[in-house]
Amino acid sequence: MGLLKQVFNSNEREIARLRRMVDRINALESQFESMSDEELRSMTAKFRERLANGEKLDNLLYEAFAVVREAAKRVLGQRHFDVQLMGGIVLHEGRVAEMKTGEGKTLVATLPAYLNALTGEGVHVVTVNDYLAKRDAEYTGKVHRFLGLTVGYNGPDMTPAQKREAYRADITYGTNNEFGFDYLRDNMVMSLEDMVQRKLHYAIVDEVDSILIDEARTPLIISGPAEKSADLYFRADMLVRRLKPGEDYEVDEKMRTANLTESGVKKAEQFFRVENLFDPENVTLMHHITQALKAHGLMKRDKDYVVIGDEVHIVDEFTGRILHGRRYSEGLHQAIEAKEGVKVQNESKTLATITLQNYFRMYEKLAGMTGTAKTEEKEFIEIYGMDVVVIPTNRPMIRTDLDDVVYKTERAKFRAVVEEVARRHAKGQPVLVGTTSIEKSELLSRMLHERGIPHQVLNAKHHEREAEIVALAGQRGMVTIATNMAGRGTDIILGEGVAELGGLHIIGTERHESRRIDNQLRGRAGRQGDPGSSQFFLSLEDDLLRLFGSDNIKRLMDRLGLEEDQPIEQKMLTNALERAQKKVEGNNYDLRKHVLRYDDVLNKQREVIYRQRRQILEREDLRGIVEGMLEDLIDHMLEVYCSEEQVPEDWDLQALVQYAEHHFLNPGQVTVDELRKLDRDEIKERLLELGKANYDKRREELGEIMHQLERLVLLRAVDSKWMDHIDAMDQFRQSVHLRSYGQADPLVIYQKEGFEMFEAMIHSIEEEVILYVFKANVQAVPQQPVAHGAVPVQGG
Repeated sequence: MGLLKQVFNSNEREIARLRRMVDRINALESQFESMSDEELRSMTAKFRERLANGEKLDNLLYEAFAVVREAAKRVLGQRHFDVQLMGGIVLHEGRVAEMKTGEGKTLVATLPAYLNALTGEGVHVVTVNDYLAKRDAEYTGKVHRFLGLTVGYNGPDMTPAQKREAYRADITYGTNNEFGFDYLRDNMVMSLEDMVQRKLHYAIVDEVDSILIDEARTPLIISGPAEKSADLYFRADMLVRRLKPGEDYEVDEKMRTANLTESGVKKAEQFFRVENLFDPENVTLMHHITQALKAHGLMKRDKDYVVIGDEVHIVDEFTGRILHGRRYSEGLHQAIEAKEGVKVQNESKTLATITLQNYFRMYEKLAGMTGTAKTEEKEFIEIYGMDVVVIPTNRPMIRTDLDDVVYKTERAKFRAVVEEVARRHAKGQPVLVGTTSIEKSELLSRMLHERGIPHQVLNAKHHEREAEIVALAGQRGMVTIATNMAGRGTDIILGEGVAELGGLHIIGTERHESRRIDNQLRGRAGRQGDPGSSQFFLSLEDDLLRLFGSDNIKRLMDRLGLEEDQPIEQKMLTNALERAQKKVEGNNYDLRKHVLRYDDVLNKQREVIYRQRRQILEREDLRGIVEGMLEDLIDHMLEVYCSEEQVPEDWDLQALVQYAEHHFLNPGQVTVDELRKLDRDEIKERLLELGKANYDKRREELGEIMHQLERLVLLRAVDSKWMDHIDAMDQFRQSVHLRSYGQADPLVIYQKEGFEMFEAMIHSIEEEVILYVFKANVQAVPQQPVAHGAVPVQGG
């Protein structure tokens, strides 16, 4: 009780502070009322000037909010209530405003959106569906347009040019998915001009609980067509079986590479009937041959991997245990499957992915509003750094929430629901019935048809129609069946004479795992001080009751000798249900937090890759990046062939020279004898000096084409390796729990090995970039963006 009091008091203190701020806004009302439209509009330029002169945004809040309120009165004929101003302040502060259904959240967003748009850095207003985004951009956007700001709508079927324009607006409306997908697509483009988003400055998320909690774990994924290449793996395998090691290909076990020799190239060209293996159109073919060479030359059965049934499993080189769920990336796993004659698994192609949790955490400032958030405050604070402020209603709430009634069977429950609907419908009272699934809503619909009761069914299939149905649900005699989440964001206004009949009556047909969803359903009635009522009809066969403590209730019903159609109404039962819901909410939160910890590993890696990708797009001259990669590659070579742990006599200088010649040196440019006379640092210096000289010479020869080549090679290497890495990490993650041997925490294993996999990917990128930049046979580089995985260069 002490804790409850504390929470209640802290919210009360917040409300008192907000009321004082609202008084200051109200004091300015008459000043702005007396202004002409033109004078009111000119305030926007004045505010921007004050910001440019160093004034803080918070200092402008009182005047800016008063200006928006005045504009809304003139343009929409609506004046913000004091509680809406409070909600607006909370949103400006980067917090969650809990405001009951019908309190006009859409109008609330106009206040902080205007204030924060004054900086010129862009504001995103995020809604749950496209219909609402379009509606709000048009309707509430009138206020901002009146005040001289630009308003954009970001829809799903828009061209990049249209999207760019939408994002350049001061305030942009769109759905969570559309903003997230645009971010991913922006990090796949081949030139800066193709990007659509600006930096992620400030987002106001409507129905914030739905987007940041219910949908948080659902990743946004952009997929590419999976290459239909199983056949190519088998054909590459057949070729390699005909080649002679040492003569047609060379294997370097230390660097884990395998490359065709000149005679091997000729045999491959004959086998595949191609003129030139290093032709740009043969990039995929070359990749498959290289992986088949590695599968045969480097990967040993029962050492590196085992075959169990029809599957190839990787073996941990340190422990000898099977690494369940881990697959070699870049097609190597498929090449081994072809070698072993087992089924080649399809190459999944996730091109880019991010969860909504991680997307929204990238905004400099994030705020949200919803009718129900307090029950999830802990999660909002821990994951997003946003606390929840419960804003009072504009008028006292007079809705009656009746006790739950519980039946023995689901059949009996639905019969009772139909009776209750018929009773209320007969006197003209509108009824909204909430169901947990489309299937249940259709069952109920059939039962109402049999009774001849006219009704509307709404199950979240058509948003445009949805708003229309929900808006009419408060008219006299209306009966509406809706899935619990349907119709969010649309007000139900009572028809004439309905208030006298008791207002809208809500019937819930099942308790949800989360109290928040139940509260949303109840909240459809009793808006803005309207009368209304709600009641839940449950059965012992409902999921929540079946899973939590239904035995005690069943025994109680049996003891009382209740018939199937006889309900039990007890406060004790409602309390038991709330306890069960709290337990499930806690479990779900732990699960989301757990998933986020895993996701954070990939998220940090994503940030590194996208940052590097952006540098490639932004820099005019890529010399610095290429030279940095050359130096990293030389460091890696020295670790492998001239380890500091070894005495110089044991260094494998022959292999070092061969590797360097394959990647960035010309044949004979440096000899083993020459390197024997140098220490480790001097070897690095010599290789770097020769590599840079070759690079300079090549840049000189190729001129402008070299710049295009570098950019394309870098982007292709980063993109293709990153896509393979995403897949490898995803498969690893799905099975890492199988690896928690010796009390090791699977998360720790995932973090550690995920980092090692990432480092291996970075090395693989560097190796490919250096090889192509130094050795590619360039004929012409097209100006058009290149599809992922196809780069117009020739190795050689």
